Amino acid sequence: MQSQNPMIADFVKLMNGAAGTFAGMTREARETARERVKETVGGLDFVSREEFDAVKAMAAKAREENEALAKRIEALEAKHKL
Repeated sequence: MQSQNPMIADFVKLMNGAAGTFAGMTREARETARERVKETVGGLDFVSREEFDAVKAMAAKAREENEALAKRIEALEAKHKL
């Protein structure tokens, strides 16, 4: 059995309106925070994953070449000392 009390009906309407308003405020706050983070991060100089991987591969190749050259120098120095 439902209550026919207008005060209860008005209170329920008020609570429904408040819940809707609160949900809207939450959604708006979330969107505002997301936009601020995008603006902040967008201004920073980040590299993409592809750029990072390319530089990492270049560094590995340079390290290998450096090691090979060091071995070659050692061999030449050993040969020169004889």
